[in-house]
Amino acid sequence: PPVMLVELLFQAACVSLFLSSGQGRVYPARKKPASFAVERRRVGPHVCFPGSSSGCCPGWMLSPGSGKCTLPLCSFGCGGGSCIAPNLCMCPDGEQGITCPEPPGTCGEYGCDLSCNHGGCQEVARVCPVGFSMAETANGVRCTDIDECRSAACEGMCMNTEGGFACECGAGRELSADRRSCRDTDECQATPCQHRCENSVGSYRCSCRPGYHLHGNRHSCV
Repeated sequence: PPVMLVELLFQAACVSLFLSSGQGRVYPARKKPASFAVERRRVGPHVCFPGSSSGCCPGWMLSPGSGKCTLPLCSFGCGGGSCIAPNLCMCPDGEQGITCPEPPGTCGEYGCDLSCNHGGCQEVARVCPVGFSMAETANGVRCTDIDECRSAACEGMCMNTEGGFACECGAGRELSADRRSCRDTDECQATPCQHRCENSVGSYRCSCRPGYHLHGNRHSCV
């Protein structure tokens, strides 16, 4: 029994020595977080790797003005908005998200085509001339003439033209200033009669002064 007691006391002493020596080795390591905190205070927020070139945490980069890790990064881009935190955008419409929707195009509802000439390229609107409608085909955009006569308010006849329409009036009538309605043509303005001319709707009639009678050609006086 005395031998066993001595062995137990020896083991207890070894364990105590091991624990005390282990604490001695661990203690300096506990100083590292404190020194790291000092390093963070010195270079600013969002510092995760003081030993690297920038030291910034993921999603942050050095601000050119202060040299501190205060400039957020948005991997997907913010379009017309601004990056306010790692992968968080403040968009022009007031919404927040990982990215901002693209603003409406400047080329209208048909979008843009790229027009290039002598090395210079620019976006141009994909439009058809006035009086044509646009249709998407497998070979690109196709412009088709619109038949305006389906909706044109011509008083007389309507003639569809390429990119437009024209109203026409019957014999003895002419277009008014609005190019849609018809009015009677005053044929007497062209002095078709030798003596007298009387205009009528769609026609005219010649007559002669006293002592003359109308010739068979209905225009001359004898």
